[in-house]
Amino acid sequence: MMYEQQNVRMDVKKRSQDRRRTVSNEEQKLEIVDLSGMSLESLPNPLLNLGTICKLDLSNNNLQIIPESLTARLLNVIVLNVHSNQLKTLPNSIGCLSKLKVLNVSGNLLHSLPRTIENCRSLEELNANFNQLTQLPDTIGFELLNLKKLSVNSNKLIFLPSSTSHLTNLQILDVRLNCLRSLPEDLENLIKLQVLNISQNFQYLSTLPYSLGLLISLVELDVSYNKITVLPESIGCLKKLQKLSVEGNPLVSPPLELFEQGLHMVKEYLCDKINGSRKSSPKKNSWFGKLARCSTFNGANIPYDDREGYIMPNYRSIEGLASPRYMGMFSPKRLFSPKSYFSK
Repeated sequence: MMYEQQNVRMDVKKRSQDRRRTVSNEEQKLEIVDLSGMSLESLPNPLLNLGTICKLDLSNNNLQIIPESLTARLLNVIVLNVHSNQLKTLPNSIGCLSKLKVLNVSGNLLHSLPRTIENCRSLEELNANFNQLTQLPDTIGFELLNLKKLSVNSNKLIFLPSSTSHLTNLQILDVRLNCLRSLPEDLENLIKLQVLNISQNFQYLSTLPYSLGLLISLVELDVSYNKITVLPESIGCLKKLQKLSVEGNPLVSPPLELFEQGLHMVKEYLCDKINGSRKSSPKKNSWFGKLARCSTFNGANIPYDDREGYIMPNYRSIEGLASPRYMGMFSPKRLFSPKSYFSK
């Protein structure tokens, strides 16, 4: 058995040397190491001079663990690929990889990502597809501000942390094939987001936030195969939107047949709904509308349709308003009578 282990380690070392490439660098020579597809169940320790590796590919093996000590010494690694292994956890020392830009952990057995991943502040691409993730670190969006692509499809995510809306450099967000119940409300902060795929959350996702229509850079939006009945009217304001997929939803608004006429007709329909809802504001039938039309509280010079609310011009404390001097202001006769009644 010991003889076989030695042979395996020697074979790994030989094959890794064959797959090593040197990359010139101003300070030192960095190496690209490819150990993919070698049926590895563990990594020899020490494997190589880890501090000289800029790209390490350990994909398509049978690794169940990555040693903490190994990861901590990959100080110059920029790309780390461990997809298609048997990993149940990632080492906490992954937070030491301050230069890491691309991390691929897809096709494993991960239930969560270590909180220390937030220290990888150079990270631009995170691929965690095809795992068993039930949640992402709560503050992931506060720290990974350079992240451009986040792919977490085919997991068991119930929600995205609210901090996701702070990923202001994010361009691609793929969360299809999960169990999402809702999306964060303040998505409008994702000002560079171009592609959003939230399809195939099936019976779980039934509503979309209004802020979805405030993603000013959005080009592609896929919400297919959910339980969505109404698209937010704000989607009509997405000027750069070129592709909208909604099939597999019990849509009522816009009606599904409208999509056959093209995206421009859908956007026009939603814009009309926005304008229509403003014209038929329920405030017209409220008691406040009656006060405004009766020119009460100095509101006569403000067109009612433009009035979102009313601020009293002169602030008075509630004690002052309740004094005998002002009690007459609130009588029904005073409130609902025309202005001419008081000028007599």
